[in-house]
Amino acid sequence: MQPNLQVDLAPGRKRDLVLKNPVMPASGTFSWGFDFAARFDIEALGAVVSKGITRFPRQGNQQPRVAETPMGMLNSIGLQSVGLDAVIDDLAPQWSRWGVPVIANVAADTVAEFGEMARALDGLPGIAALELNISCPNVDAGGIEIGQDPVASGRATEAAVRNTDLPVIVKLTPNVTDPVALARACEDAGASAICAINTVLGLAIDTKRRRPVLPRARGGLSGPAIKPIALRMVYDVARAVNVPVIGCGGIESGEDAIEFLMAGATAVQVGTATFANPRALLDVIEGIEAWLVREDVADVHEIIGCAQPQPV
Repeated sequence: MQPNLQVDLAPGRKRDLVLKNPVMPASGTFSWGFDFAARFDIEALGAVVSKGITRFPRQGNQQPRVAETPMGMLNSIGLQSVGLDAVIDDLAPQWSRWGVPVIANVAADTVAEFGEMARALDGLPGIAALELNISCPNVDAGGIEIGQDPVASGRATEAAVRNTDLPVIVKLTPNVTDPVALARACEDAGASAICAINTVLGLAIDTKRRRPVLPRARGGLSGPAIKPIALRMVYDVARAVNVPVIGCGGIESGEDAIEFLMAGATAVQVGTATFANPRALLDVIEGIEAWLVREDVADVHEIIGCAQPQPV
């Protein structure tokens, strides 16, 4: 008997977000999904997460944008995007023909813009949920990241929730002292789920040029190097909130994903692993299923949060 892998990321909300399995790509690593759709059946995934969608088209940062590091990589893409209108007119109609939910990752510059973009995407065929990238510069606050301030994070979440019936997932930055405070603020503002984490700020130096490798110096570190950080944050956040948590950071195998589920995640995102192995998402799904069969676990919910402290 095959184990049940189905999970719900928006229980009790106006619109549900039921996934056939708990595995999806991380935003920015799967582009708009079409290249991968040509390589394998993406409808085998639990969901697809888009690149970050900005209000207007963006060219992104100058090259090079990626630097390999031990056990990971740094990226400084700069939110290259086709813009909101192109998503509405061209991409969403194609997504609507897929038999897998598409979660639109939204990257806004201000709190108000999160609300405006949520309103524009509300009810659009092809979009099943929104994921707020609250690590974007907040131009109304002098460049301070929205995601580093619990008050601003809550306001951004509330702005989106108020303008859409779609489930709203909030993706947290790890570049803070207390991610739990951010998660609680987003939950209180109506978030359907919390995604933890985004990339960790890092730096690489080219010793021959005596300069940073990336033109903007700092970049976002991802890959296996950040897995322990991500796992700890998922563990802490899952203990603190009553909405589903999506774990992201360094997941390469079914065993990695099982760790995140045991830490309290209801679902996981796979990112950097897909650069070396485009089939990584399918490998993770198969790995989860094989582990559950081997351990005689009939339903994935039996292990979600099992590593958390248990009531006496």
